[in-house]
Amino acid sequence: MAQKKLDEFCIEKPKPREIKAEALPSIEALRQDKKQNFPPIAEADLPPSYLVSATYDGKAGKVLIKLYEPVSGKIYFWYDNTGHKPYCFTNLSPFELEKMDRLINHPGFDHFEIEEKFDPLLDRTVKVTKIVAKDPLAIGGRPKGCIRDIIPEEFAKVSNGAVSPEAVKVWESKIKYYQSYIYDRGLFPGMIYEIKNGALLMKKLEEAEVMVKRIKEVFKDASPEELEYIEQWARLLEYPAPKFRYVAMDIEVFSPVATRMPDPREAAYPIICVSFYGSDGRKVVFLLKREGVQEGNEQLPENVQVQYFDSEEKLLKAVFDFLWDYPFVITFNGDDFDLRYLAHRSEKYGFKRDEIPIELGKRVCLLKYGVHIDLYKFFFNKSIQVYAFSNRYRDVTLDDVGRALLNLEKVPLEKSIGELTYTELARYCFRDAEITYKLANFEDELTLKLILVLSRISAMPMEDVSRQGVSRWIRNFLHREHRRKGILIPNAEDILVLKGKTATRAIIKGKKYKGAIVVEPVPGVHFNVAVMDFPSLYPSIIKIWNLGYQSILCPHSECRANVVPDTPHWVCIRRRALESLLIGSLRDLRVSWYKLKSKDKTLPTELRSWYNVIQGALKVILNASYGVFGAETFDLYCPPVAEATAAIGRHSITRIIDKAKALGIQVLYGDTDSVFLKNPTKEQIHELEEWTERELKMSLDLDKIYRYAVFSSRKKNYLGVLEDGSVDVKGLTGKKRHVPIFIKKAFERMKESLA
Repeated sequence: MAQKKLDEFCIEKPKPREIKAEALPSIEALRQDKKQNFPPIAEADLPPSYLVSATYDGKAGKVLIKLYEPVSGKIYFWYDNTGHKPYCFTNLSPFELEKMDRLINHPGFDHFEIEEKFDPLLDRTVKVTKIVAKDPLAIGGRPKGCIRDIIPEEFAKVSNGAVSPEAVKVWESKIKYYQSYIYDRGLFPGMIYEIKNGALLMKKLEEAEVMVKRIKEVFKDASPEELEYIEQWARLLEYPAPKFRYVAMDIEVFSPVATRMPDPREAAYPIICVSFYGSDGRKVVFLLKREGVQEGNEQLPENVQVQYFDSEEKLLKAVFDFLWDYPFVITFNGDDFDLRYLAHRSEKYGFKRDEIPIELGKRVCLLKYGVHIDLYKFFFNKSIQVYAFSNRYRDVTLDDVGRALLNLEKVPLEKSIGELTYTELARYCFRDAEITYKLANFEDELTLKLILVLSRISAMPMEDVSRQGVSRWIRNFLHREHRRKGILIPNAEDILVLKGKTATRAIIKGKKYKGAIVVEPVPGVHFNVAVMDFPSLYPSIIKIWNLGYQSILCPHSECRANVVPDTPHWVCIRRRALESLLIGSLRDLRVSWYKLKSKDKTLPTELRSWYNVIQGALKVILNASYGVFGAETFDLYCPPVAEATAAIGRHSITRIIDKAKALGIQVLYGDTDSVFLKNPTKEQIHELEEWTERELKMSLDLDKIYRYAVFSSRKKNYLGVLEDGSVDVKGLTGKKRHVPIFIKKAFERMKESLA
């Protein structure tokens, strides 16, 4: 069955209004209407809509949720009406805290509450004091005078010495307030909600729920804990994506020095061209009239409307009309240039703050009405580049990404922006908007759907997930589960004190522990080479070995015998780690459902495409799930978890190699999660697969067979010709970027000859 859009699930579709012939309203009238209807607060009842953004509205003193209603193509605002307030936790009692005048008299302090939380490092339930505040900045975020800083500073002055200053703890004070709100309310950004009698409620879709039940049947042998997470993930992934209404934009700025990029914070020079390319078919170029500029004779694409402005102020107002209108605005480097320049430039013309649709942050530019997606930051994400787009682009420029993914390049220039004719400038600027639009639109809106799926998994607004790295995505869904289960989120420094030491020596300089194993290759030409690998090796290890910061080096004496090979670390056998459950269930869903369904040609093309987006998103997260625990910037940084994962990987590959040799198979090469076997029989392959499943509790699959493979004496350096004639190249000099073009061409001809 083809995947449906949300509007197909709606029981009642809005009836089109009868339009009477009348004069079109003036631009100024439209602006007045926009002012009167902003903010677009949702009515007491709102039809099914997508939760696409969340933030804190300082003026209202509440969390603001932005909902995208796909039938009308509009954004609606919903403000919290539950009375939720920001807070943090401490191990000090209210009696001790009440002695701190700076805390009690803090203008943002509200009250104390006593709660019970499970402390994952102590492995027991503890009583903590919840400090509730009136606004998020009272908890933290200011340079000084925040509650999270006051508590340790003041404790030494008021304590009687019963507790050492080092033992004073403040937890969960660095989580963004709107993110904390999402956790506490159990909200899932990217999912479908409706408003009934003013309440924000998740919308259930019967067809999606049927698919969730089918998936649960596939995993009926999983444990109850595992099945709980499989169901949760499946629900997030099976619900349909909307048809997005969006516009891509690009601006061009005059610069008196052709080689110098204008500073967007100074915004000293005029904006001379702005282009828009909309999903509704609108293609518009705004040009600023300037003395001495010729019209030119360049041809623009079909249906592009060009509008001239005799003042930059009028041009800016027209641009802002677009930004007030579209629910999604797509840019390429809009955070650092396009939107930032527009905002600062409009200030020079005396625009009032409420007339400017852009919210300026230190590193981001958000929109007051809609959602701004900066594709530069999304494509800059290394995990997206490598795992979602298979390294198809190298440089993160609009030209390079457009050429690699769309086969569409920027218009080449032989003179500066200021020297272009009107039509040359329009063509150049519109092409940039076109590439930006098509990067969002290609392959059935792959990029936007990928962001939506990642938003659901990570419990992050779409703006955040498109700008932040994979470690933040993983951190967020782990934090969400801590809150849901009443587990105290530990401070990174507390994890390090208890579990921060590694035991193995790194082979690669700069690493903290010993990494993956790479077996010396057997040089030469070898025929009928079978490549077998572990699907998602490291996520499989995390699941099967129950790895997580809580389970590694746990306090239970009976667990100390469960030692990780090649390390002194032991793993808990009494309690499942959240990482093991969350990452393990995602791994199982990808391998046993979404990866298979994305290749199932019996499914409708649209549904297969959606499943391909999902399995791609899961691949991005799963491939990073091991490394984050060894990254110092990760909030739940725990080096022994990463070290144990790598050690088990080495142990598993070594045992596979030993077993292959025992079966009489020559092992030509091995790298991290795969082994290259020379001329094995089908029976030998089958026996190796069964042995791995039985002994290692992991699956080993036949990935591909090379008609022949050529290995040098160097690791990660080989060439293999597949049965269909295509050629795999790994690490050979001829494919590298620094190699002269004539050598690359010779290398490509050699590949063609080999095929």
